[in-house]
Amino acid sequence: MPTTLTLKNIPDVVYARLKTSAEAHRRSMNSEAIVCLEAVLLPARVAPTERLARARALRDALPQGKFLARDIDDLKREGRP
Repeated sequence: MPTTLTLKNIPDVVYARLKTSAEAHRRSMNSEAIVCLEAVLLPARVAPTERLARARALRDALPQGKFLARDIDDLKREGRP
């Protein structure tokens, strides 16, 4: 059975973003808050094969031959002592 929750002292900026998001998704503020809470507290499980497929798709979308391992290592170290 669903439970009622009352939120108090919501920062103005959070309220405004929730309201904007609710309007963009054509949902009530209550429904949008529930969707946001579910996304954070009940993240969907992704199968390892699906995660790997997504990573490969992202990698394939990068410009080919533009990134050398040496350049990537240099960028990782940039700004580190």
